[in-house]
Amino acid sequence: ISICRDLPNIEVITFSVNGISDLEPLNQCQNLSELYLRKNNIASLNELFYLKNLPRLRVLWLSENPCCGSDPHHYRMTVLRNLPSLQKLDNQAVTEEELSQALVDGEEITAPPARRSVENSCPESTESSAAESTKETESELLNFSLEETNKIREELGMKPVPRDKFSSFSPRETDRNRKKRNNILNAILLLMKELDVEALEIVQQTVGRRLQTLRKKELQEE
Repeated sequence: ISICRDLPNIEVITFSVNGISDLEPLNQCQNLSELYLRKNNIASLNELFYLKNLPRLRVLWLSENPCCGSDPHHYRMTVLRNLPSLQKLDNQAVTEEELSQALVDGEEITAPPARRSVENSCPESTESSAAESTKETESELLNFSLEETNKIREELGMKPVPRDKFSSFSPRETDRNRKKRNNILNAILLLMKELDVEALEIVQQTVGRRLQTLRKKELQEE
């Protein structure tokens, strides 16, 4: 997610199911209002340190990360103590009572997490997390990716992608190729928001030429 360092004005970021473990690149996104990070490899709630100074963050989806631990109450209270401006956490509305309780039950985060060196990292854990990721069913990945992609498209003033067309994108791709494709697609959609009319017209022309080339190729293969 290092691309986020170059997008200080981005408002919505969707990176669920992507193996993300480090939130440091997000601390530059001062206009960020919605952040979707479900099912990644975020190991420590200390990563919230990088989100504490984002004044407009109102929606955070962090569930199904290792940092959530086995105590959902402690997890939620800690998140809300450090991000009291949130209006929704993990698709559940935040109440005033919770914000008050978080001051008592939540843990204050005052420092970023300690980083392990690459040499000291555990290959087995990486393989294990990758294996767990592949257990995600095709339909669940598709539903969630479609929902979040359409959320970005809505923010950009674009029409939503119909389910039948979205599903046709990846019926036979491997998990790795699908995730790579989705990462590229999300990055392009995020970057488009930074473009003016002239730049978007150039993108439109380039996409049109690319589509013509691909369609000709398909016809030749048939």
